[in-house]
Amino acid sequence: MPPEDSPVPTEYPQSIGRTARRELALNGFTTFDQLTKVTPAELLEIHGVGPKAVRLLTEELTARGQSFAGGQPH
Repeated sequence: MPPEDSPVPTEYPQSIGRTARRELALNGFTTFDQLTKVTPAELLEIHGVGPKAVRLLTEELTARGQSFAGGQPH
């Protein structure tokens, strides 16, 4: 596990927060394409990934013409 303050190489915007980016990476999610295979609910089960991070990721996926598996979060 990388130290708490190490940058995590992901495609995600810094606006979602370092903790969310780190936890997504530790759970195998480092690209937007990988997010299209999971639901928002599955991401919310990851400790450190909250509604704000999912909302920002949803916005970025939409801008890229992509979406989470199962569509948008409610």
